[in-house]
Amino acid sequence: MKKTVMVMGTGAQGGTIAMRLNDEINVEKIICADYDFDAAKRYETLLDKAAAVKVDARKADEIIKASKGADLIVNGLPPDFNPAVMRAALENGMHYQDMASGPVADIDFVGAVKRQLALDDEFKRAGLSALINTGSAPGLVNVIARNAVDKLDQVESIDIYIYDGIWTNRFIPFWWSPETAFGDMAAEPISFENGEFKRVPPFNDPEMVDFRGLGPRRMVDHEHEEPVTFGLFFNGIKRANFKYGGPACNLAESFYRMGLLGTEPIDVKGSKIVPLDLVCQLTPPAPSDPDTIREALSEGMALEEGASLVRVQGLKNGKSVCMDNYINAPGLTESFEKHGITHESFLTGQSAFLFTKLFVNDKLTLKGVFPPEVLGADTRTYYLAQAAKLGITVDEIAETRRY
Repeated sequence: MKKTVMVMGTGAQGGTIAMRLNDEINVEKIICADYDFDAAKRYETLLDKAAAVKVDARKADEIIKASKGADLIVNGLPPDFNPAVMRAALENGMHYQDMASGPVADIDFVGAVKRQLALDDEFKRAGLSALINTGSAPGLVNVIARNAVDKLDQVESIDIYIYDGIWTNRFIPFWWSPETAFGDMAAEPISFENGEFKRVPPFNDPEMVDFRGLGPRRMVDHEHEEPVTFGLFFNGIKRANFKYGGPACNLAESFYRMGLLGTEPIDVKGSKIVPLDLVCQLTPPAPSDPDTIREALSEGMALEEGASLVRVQGLKNGKSVCMDNYINAPGLTESFEKHGITHESFLTGQSAFLFTKLFVNDKLTLKGVFPPEVLGADTRTYYLAQAAKLGITVDEIAETRRY
């Protein structure tokens, strides 16, 4: 049976999902919904299966009305809208997918995840699936972590390390929203230790991580969903953590130490100024259209390197095992040359689309609300095989202490 999919938010990730869905034989219609009708209309013009609609996601009734008849709603909006879109899915009998649980304005990070999981029984009773946290990280890394965990008799720790060393000669510190980036980096990270969630200061616990092919790079604790869901869904795990690093992270840390990421007004020569607002106002936005990306690339790359590492440690047959899983994907230059988008849009958008592909091709049988690490082995195998077809592969290196 062919499906109708509504994509809420036609930004970089939502737009990528819509474009990929247009080639899926089991998709009959794609409803592209956005408050910016011109953004949604662009995809109606580009894609033969797409229809554009203007939706103000602050009004739940507009989401419900626009999504009538859809089989799946893909939420590409900021996480603050998750509760409203999930309610719309229940109201209209649709499956649900989003990219992230937080951060949100009204509740802490752990609470944001648990609030979504609290709808588990309602989705189960309705016979619906709600797959949360589906991008590259969280998302792809969760699938990889679960594959490694299943190979062990006992899991002790899971560490996610994301190093982003993309730096053009034109000053572009972030390839996504500067407001989101600075806000995330100034937030208190959450780690999972010995059965409890622990808040730590921003840029906590600097660590030199020796990445294959790159060498040592400085990494710091960073707020993310993975430690939360790993702590909730991996029985017996002792520790889960997420760390981030790279030139943009170093820049943000310097601003943080100077107080420039503060959200409280300060007096500057008689004027009240919010430091973070000033920094965001002065930070160049991430290039989003092909012409702007091309112009930035034409000025050359100062640095183009990166690494995404999922490290799982535990026991197998009584022996200590460390499993390093490296994600291979195109960098900025290759992503633009081959696909006309940035590396950020490519990896996150393609990874998210592959979760949507599970829905439209009836590869998802679980009901309720759950993150990707809950998916069964066959589903995870299908997902990673499809990822490889798009140029996203995984190298696993296992080390065992024999004696």
